Amino acid sequence: MKLLTLVTLCTASLLILSGCSVKPTPKKEPTIDATLPIVMLTKNGAIADVNSIALEWEPIDDQRVEGIFIYKVTQNAQNKATDDYYDTVNSRFSTHYVDTKIEPNTKYSYYFKTYSSSAESRKSQITTISSLAPMESVSWIHGRENMPRSSKIIWRPHINEKVKAYIIQRRSLQESEWRDVATINGRLSAEYIDKDLKDNFTYKYRIRALTYDGVISKPSQEVTIVTKELPGGIAQITASNNLPKMIKISWQGVSSKDFLTYRLYKSTTIDSGYEMVGDTTSTNYVDKIEEDGKEYFYRVSVIDKDKLESINKNSSALGRTLIKPAAPSLSEARYYDGRVKLSWSKTDDRTTSYIVQKEYKKGFFETKIEDFENITAHEFSDTNLVAGGTYYYRVFSVDANRIKSNPSTEALIKIEESAAVKSAPIKTQRNIQQSAPIAPAAPPATEVVEEQNVIVPIQDFN
Repeated sequence: MKLLTLVTLCTASLLILSGCSVKPTPKKEPTIDATLPIVMLTKNGAIADVNSIALEWEPIDDQRVEGIFIYKVTQNAQNKATDDYYDTVNSRFSTHYVDTKIEPNTKYSYYFKTYSSSAESRKSQITTISSLAPMESVSWIHGRENMPRSSKIIWRPHINEKVKAYIIQRRSLQESEWRDVATINGRLSAEYIDKDLKDNFTYKYRIRALTYDGVISKPSQEVTIVTKELPGGIAQITASNNLPKMIKISWQGVSSKDFLTYRLYKSTTIDSGYEMVGDTTSTNYVDKIEEDGKEYFYRVSVIDKDKLESINKNSSALGRTLIKPAAPSLSEARYYDGRVKLSWSKTDDRTTSYIVQKEYKKGFFETKIEDFENITAHEFSDTNLVAGGTYYYRVFSVDANRIKSNPSTEALIKIEESAAVKSAPIKTQRNIQQSAPIAPAAPPATEVVEEQNVIVPIQDFN
C-alpha cells in the first residue's frame, strides 16, 4: 500500500512539473476581449542583427493579462503572407523577446496579442524588420604552395573586434562542397598550416569569421594551392654478378636543387619484400655479402630536402655474388705400399689451387679433420696412416679470390689390421651420387702388390 501511494505521488509530481513547463498557445476560435491592452512596441522596439531580432514593448499593467502571444508573418509558396503563431511570453511583466531563428539579410514581420484566462486581445500593429546582411570576411588572404604534403594560408586579421575565431574551409577540384577543416581561435590569429595532404595535388581554401555571438561572416576570397610533387626517380640501375662476397649496384644520377640522398632497397623477390639497405649521395653502392652465389633484387629511390621520396618500383636490377668454382672431378683413390693416392682433373678455368680434406677418427669419440692447402698438382699422397683406420677424402677447387668450391665426390678408404704384412685392401667408398659403378684399377707396372684393391670414385659432374 505504501509503495502504491509513493508511485501515485511521484506520478502526480511529474505531471505538475511538466505542466509548469508547457507554454499556453492560442485557441483555434478564441474569444476576443476588446478591453484587454494591446501590445505597443517602444520607440526602438525592433533591433535586427545578422542572425537574431530583438523586440521590446511597453510595460503592461493590466492584472488580467497573463502573457503575450507572438505571431510571425511569413511568405508562402504563392508569395502570400500567412499568420503563424510563433511563441508565447507567459508573463505580463516581460517586455523583451529575442528571435534567434533568423536568416541573414531576410525580411520578417511580427504582431502580438495579450491573453487572459478566458480571452485574447485584438492584434497589435504589424512590425516589419530585416535582418542584417552577413558580415564581410577577412579583407586579404594568401596561400603558399609547393610545400611537401602541406599548405599554408595567411590573412589579415578582421577589423571587427567582435570576431573571436576563423573557420577554415577547403575543397579539392574534384569536390563541389566546401567543408570545415579547422577553427583558429583569436581575432589576431593570421595563419593556418594544413598537413597530411596528397602529393602534387590542388586544393582551394577560404575563410569565414566567427563572432562571439555566433555570427558567421561571408566567405573570403578563394586561394588555390598546389602541393609539392615527388622527386623524379632514377632512369637506370645495374647490379654486378661477378664480384666475390659482394654486389656492386650502380645507377644514373639525377640533377635537382632539392636533392638530398639516394636510398637503396633490396629483396629476394622482384615484386615485394624490399628492405632498406642504406642512404648514399654516390651513384653506386657496394653491398657486402658473405654468401657465394647469393642473389638479390635492388631498387633505388631519390630523397629530396623535404624528405619526400620518389617512386622506385619502376626499375629493379638483379645482382649476384660470384658463384663457387666447380668442384674437381675425382678420378682415382687407392691405397697401396702404405699410402693413399688421390688424383683428379680440373673442371673450372677459375681454379688456381686445390684443398684436400682428410677426415678420420682419432679416438673413440673424437673425429679429426685435416686440410692440405695450396696444392697446385692434380694428385695427392698421404702416408700418415694407421692400420685398422678409416679415412674419408674430399677435394676442393679454390679460385684467385680464395673462394672454395663444394667438395668433390667423397672417397672412403679403410685399412685392415693386417696392413702391416700386406697392403690393406680398400673395402668401400661413400659417394654423394650413386649412379656410376665402381671399377678396380691395376697397380703400377713397376711394382707387384698382392691382394690389392683399387677404387675409382664416381666422376663428379657438378
